[in-house]
Amino acid sequence: MRGRTERPGPDPIRVSLVALPDAVISTLGGLFDVLNAFARMDALGAGAGARPPFRVEIVGEARGSLGLASGVPIDVQRAVSEIDATDLVIVPSVLLGPGGWATGRSPRLVEWLRAMHEGGAVLCSACSGIFLLAETGLFDGRDATVHFAYARAFTATFPAVPVHPERVLVVSGRREELVSSGASMAWHDLVLYLIARYAGATAAQEVARLFALQWHQDGLTPYLVFEGRRDHGDAEIRSAQEWLDGHFSVANPVEAMVERSRLAERTFKRRFTEATGLAPIAYVQRLRIESAKRRLERSDTPIEKLAWQVGYEDPAFFRRLFRRTTGLAPGAYRRRFRIPEFARP
Repeated sequence: MRGRTERPGPDPIRVSLVALPDAVISTLGGLFDVLNAFARMDALGAGAGARPPFRVEIVGEARGSLGLASGVPIDVQRAVSEIDATDLVIVPSVLLGPGGWATGRSPRLVEWLRAMHEGGAVLCSACSGIFLLAETGLFDGRDATVHFAYARAFTATFPAVPVHPERVLVVSGRREELVSSGASMAWHDLVLYLIARYAGATAAQEVARLFALQWHQDGLTPYLVFEGRRDHGDAEIRSAQEWLDGHFSVANPVEAMVERSRLAERTFKRRFTEATGLAPIAYVQRLRIESAKRRLERSDTPIEKLAWQVGYEDPAFFRRLFRRTTGLAPGAYRRRFRIPEFARP
């Protein structure tokens, strides 16, 4: 986050929140409410006579009621054809169906996004909203982030965009005018970043306090769920993966996989790495850590015993590996993701 404040002048920042049929109402509505809070809440320092820093409106391809992904309708206040200039454009989360993202469905929106960018607007996406922004081509060769559950689909659709699903917020472009936020509630980080950038750090802190918003300062790595690639077409390696699903905690699992296969050791390791993108021992480690995460979330098992249960006799090595993989120590991970006492049945 930049420490500077970017206010182009005394007028409020014009914010265009894009509504499209695939949009998720929680993200769109949350962004709208938080950015509009200054106009309603004296506690934010925008009391009588104060000028709110943002003027937010919901825009789309046409005015009027629009049903979103959940079926809940929202009122589109202005059509993009009526907007010649804006300062900020935010595309909220979208829900992808089984067929993934179909490009070319919203050519007018894409053309308008390009025009707003050319006119100096900052383009932002929350979570999977990057799918629409990527159609502009403006993110080609520019770092971005997306919900980790959609990362593989995004890369397949937009291979020219380097995507980092473990990152909460990515700011790219020569003018820092391409902003993307990661999984789901990382829109909190996006909205706080924009408030800090345009209204100042104090305003962002007040908003965070009043809405109980939190920065995801540890990144999104702790939230990632490892799923080994299975679409590689190598039947021998897939068989090894299936065996490993239930035997990753045994001693010397890589040797056991090689013995079970019909391949020489070097050939097996080469094919495994080519098929899954990970060396066999790295793949085993990811499975073990994933199992450890579930155990930390759901039990009070001491970490030393838990390490042994997933295949590590040395608790110190397990702790180091867990932290390197997730970004958190095992104890910190347990505190973060366990259901709190007051919420348990």
